[in-house]
Amino acid sequence: MVKPQKFRLGELLVQQQLITQVQLEEALVQQKTTGRKLGRVLVEIGQVTEEQIAGAIARQLGMPYVDLRDFDVDRKVAALLPETMARRFRALVLAEKDGGLLVGMSDPSDIFGYDEISRALKRDVNLAVLSESQLAQNIDRLYRRTEEISGLAKELEKDLGDTYVDFGAFGQATGAEDAPVVKLLQSIFEDAAQIKASDIHIEPQETRLQIRFRIDGVLHLQTESDNRIAPALVLRLKLMSGLDISEKRLPQDGRFNIRVKQQSVDIRISTMPTQYGESVVMRLLAQNAGLLDLDRIGMPPAMLERYKRLISASNGMVLVTGPTGSGKTTTLYASLAALNNIETKIITVEDPVEYRLPGINQVQVNEKIELSFARVLRATLRQDPDILLVGEMRDQETAQIGIRAAMTGHLVLSTLHTNDAASTPTRLIDMGVLKYLVTTSLLGVVAQRLLRVVCDSCKEPYAPRPNELAWLERELGEAVHTGKWMHGRGCPQCNGTGFLGRKPVYELLEMNREMVDALNRNDVSDFPAIARQQLGIHTLRNHAARRVLAGETTVHEAMRMVSVTDD
Repeated sequence: MVKPQKFRLGELLVQQQLITQVQLEEALVQQKTTGRKLGRVLVEIGQVTEEQIAGAIARQLGMPYVDLRDFDVDRKVAALLPETMARRFRALVLAEKDGGLLVGMSDPSDIFGYDEISRALKRDVNLAVLSESQLAQNIDRLYRRTEEISGLAKELEKDLGDTYVDFGAFGQATGAEDAPVVKLLQSIFEDAAQIKASDIHIEPQETRLQIRFRIDGVLHLQTESDNRIAPALVLRLKLMSGLDISEKRLPQDGRFNIRVKQQSVDIRISTMPTQYGESVVMRLLAQNAGLLDLDRIGMPPAMLERYKRLISASNGMVLVTGPTGSGKTTTLYASLAALNNIETKIITVEDPVEYRLPGINQVQVNEKIELSFARVLRATLRQDPDILLVGEMRDQETAQIGIRAAMTGHLVLSTLHTNDAASTPTRLIDMGVLKYLVTTSLLGVVAQRLLRVVCDSCKEPYAPRPNELAWLERELGEAVHTGKWMHGRGCPQCNGTGFLGRKPVYELLEMNREMVDALNRNDVSDFPAIARQQLGIHTLRNHAARRVLAGETTVHEAMRMVSVTDD
């Protein structure tokens, strides 16, 4: 059994010729400035990878290095070590071995951690070395609260007994932190935040309550329980978000804030009466999630330069379109961050304010007190703004005011729900916006989608089907023969889905004289063809196909996400 021993990481990496002495000295200078650990600094400046560091430590200490991308950790074995200790000592029980336990640590020189882990496990401990990021990912995955949530749901079922109770009295009386309904909701939120779910769906069915998480744009079943607990959950959520607990016949919207794992999370909640009870959907918005830089949102370089020219205009309107969850808000916030400076006054009108931006005046719409988009927009124009962001063009009045603002010396950024860029100008006219306002104010339209990315840990080559190859050939031409098609076979890292994370695809339509003339002639049938001619090959479909060609996603995923824009 190899026990921990101290070593100096910098000297070790130089000794094993992974870095030079000069590179070490540069990293040490940066470490003093940032205060971060030397290994993290070396990884961030690109001198070594986490896997190389872990391998070097393993060789030095005579321990095995375990690559968790190829190692399936048993959840029951991992659970032998409490989650608090796993996170505190950055350790994971990997397997039972020779009557003892194989425990992976990212820092096997932590003698105190080793002693505490051995004391807690009460077994012989054999150490292995893990990379920091792989360890963190697996702790989040393995310590999910699926069983805890199911157990709490069953506990709540027992509390309710065989007969229905007065849920109003039940929910209001539930103040103690150990109440099953509170514990259940807390576990649901912690599990959702841990696996980076964007939405939680609580859906009563005829006999069962279904709880699903949306992860990377796709819904996954989290747990099922007795339908009788649904009213108790809905009531508690209504109390948390200040909704009317006596109103069960009408949809309601609200929001509240919770802290999950030292992270502030805004929850947007929507309730809707269904056949078997009230359905609840909650959108999770992490407040400390860093905003993307405009240069890093994933827009192709040539398109990005055109987009930057559009949003640098002194007046006019630029729209970002796509369905719910397609990344429109991320694009707009990145745009605002790029435009934000001391000489420019920026006002946003949102429902809700999703991220707080320093130096920008953000207004939260509140329909309950008749603080509507249109009313706020009229007031903002008296606040002398240079740039206006309107969360969404929801109706004719909001669109009219926004476009008039674009005509009178303001740059207006907003979103609209359309299938593609080419259909957006005619959609505005269909909403009742006067045609001359659209033609004189609209500068351009960005349409976007988010494609799931093939998991790096389990990606492997595969052969597309004939219809998929035909679709690719139509978009890529001869380049289709140079493709290296990849898909994920499914692994613990991606929860067996084969996908991990998402990347955007874009198209950008800039209004030109020909399109303006077509709209002025009321030539709605010709306009889409003229718009697509301006787009050329730079369409959503083409960008998605190029993501497939680069091995970033699968043909099926690309076709699934952009098929609505197909001719």
